[in-house]
Amino acid sequence: MSFNRGELVVGADAAGKRIDVYLSETGNAHSRSAAARLVEDGHVLVDGTAVRKSHILEVGERVAVNVPLSEECDLIPEDIPLDIRYEDEHMIVLSKQAGLVVHPAYGNWTGTLVHALLAHCGGGLGTLQGDDRPGIVHRLDKDTTGLMMVAKSDAVQAALSELIKVRAIDRRYLALVHGYIAPDSGLIDAPLGRDSKDRMRMAVVESPGSRQAVTTFRVLERFMAARDDDGYTLVECKLYTGRTHQIRVHMAYTHHPVVGDQLYGRRKPRADKGLSRQFLHAYRLSLDHPVTGESLEFLDPLPADLAAVLAAIKPDSMGVTDAGEETFRALSSKNPGSMG
Repeated sequence: MSFNRGELVVGADAAGKRIDVYLSETGNAHSRSAAARLVEDGHVLVDGTAVRKSHILEVGERVAVNVPLSEECDLIPEDIPLDIRYEDEHMIVLSKQAGLVVHPAYGNWTGTLVHALLAHCGGGLGTLQGDDRPGIVHRLDKDTTGLMMVAKSDAVQAALSELIKVRAIDRRYLALVHGYIAPDSGLIDAPLGRDSKDRMRMAVVESPGSRQAVTTFRVLERFMAARDDDGYTLVECKLYTGRTHQIRVHMAYTHHPVVGDQLYGRRKPRADKGLSRQFLHAYRLSLDHPVTGESLEFLDPLPADLAAVLAAIKPDSMGVTDAGEETFRALSSKNPGSMG
């Protein structure tokens, strides 16, 4: 049986609650009765020990939840619109919209990209990533937009995963970050692991459980500071590893958090230009087709909400770099009038 696994740390707001109530309120079960069944069946541990459903939580307790997919996650196809940029009998390249979770997980058992893919493909998807992730090769965060690959068979799924592993796929993102970045380019090589104080966050940590994470960036355009902010820098980020929240954590680590980032950012509405999601967009994807060998390159202009933010600060531009001219020219040729 396959499981979705997760760990929660009890905060002051949850202390004194029954564990079944807590699990249902945090979205780790559909209902209180479903949460009670998980506890009774031994799928929930508190500080490593099985408890009763009437267990009263205390601050700092660690709650490990193992949700059986067969009970909590019925993968029923759903008619959710997909913005497909390329498709053949082997793979799909699509542009994921904001707010769409890639695969079922705690609190998001339906309405995911996986459910949409099942409806579109009729079940013909790679299965190597698990029962709950058919076709998935790599992920984007819920509120990150842009280009993603999907595999229609196990062989293609394995091949694409290997290409990512050996860094043969070029994945680039556009990010608007707070502050002025002086160098035109840079490399961030800082290992990532779970934040010891908040298990929902990742952090730069030096520990046995951390994993190498490497991001490079090029500055595309800089913007002057104003009364409500300390200026902005538009950067292109390139991933050499694919860790959870990698760009968001790395940019925050350099004291230039992504604008609009509600988890790692400054969360000041005026400085975030009203964005309630991170200004992060997977705009470029280049690879050799894993079956035909054809050279493929895709460019995806900014979605409307991010383009509007960039247009709003354009009067404060301090100039476009050579890398910016190159990027804007490529995007404009793909979609005349974009980012101009």
